Amino acid sequence: MYFHYQRSYHGPIQAVILDWAGTTVDFGSLAPVAAFTRLFAAQGIDLNLDEARGPMGTEKREHIRRLCELPRIAAAWRELHGATPDEATIDRLYEEFVPIQVDAIRDSAQLIPRCREVVTALRGRGIRIGANTGYNREMLDALAAAADQQGYRPESSVCATEVPRGRPFPHMSLQNAIELEVENVQACIKVDDTTPGIEEGLNAGMWTIAVAISGNEVGLSQPDWETLSPSEQQQRRYAAYSRLRTSGVHYVIDSIADLLPYVELIERRLANGEQP
Repeated sequence: MYFHYQRSYHGPIQAVILDWAGTTVDFGSLAPVAAFTRLFAAQGIDLNLDEARGPMGTEKREHIRRLCELPRIAAAWRELHGATPDEATIDRLYEEFVPIQVDAIRDSAQLIPRCREVVTALRGRGIRIGANTGYNREMLDALAAAADQQGYRPESSVCATEVPRGRPFPHMSLQNAIELEVENVQACIKVDDTTPGIEEGLNAGMWTIAVAISGNEVGLSQPDWETLSPSEQQQRRYAAYSRLRTSGVHYVIDSIADLLPYVELIERRLANGEQP
């Protein structure tokens, strides 16, 4: 006789794994956009904001590759340089991109409002804090140093270049879980502002929460967001929430400031036997 036993975790949340730009720092995720537009402008190509943001969340060399594959960009590149970018060209662009990105990070490394207070509250509940990013280690070191000065220091921080595959593959979140010594991936929540970042968490078997207003989907600085009328804010909020929900995310919130009630909600779902 065959019996099917479905094993599930019923305990509390053990770890929250946070993205960086657009989730914990850099309201609007402005630093990557600034760097990509500067990089391509130096090649004679003007990126628009939608193009620059399109592959956001992926490892940055892969981001450059995807930009080069856009039909408009590929055509402009052929016109300027006589051929579409090859691997050697992408390698060169990435090498040129790194210092541009590091400079942009230093200009946009402010913590998102209430990030520090929310992280402190999570730690007060015994929850460990991890972080991961599509940045490489040089970029992350610059960002982490600025965040540390503002009182935010994750216990585990993983880069896309330090695992076999970046987002949407689960490797970074799984590496965070290993470093944080969590008991079960069902006890983890991945928080991100991009679809690839949410898919990463889902592929790792974790709960997922997307942030809509502070991140890539709205893509505005906090002052620019606050100058919008309530109706304009609501229109942009609805569009951002709708796009993020297509990833299969469990919950969407405005920013990390709204995170704590959803951690409690997920813990109640776990106690009831639910799984991600």
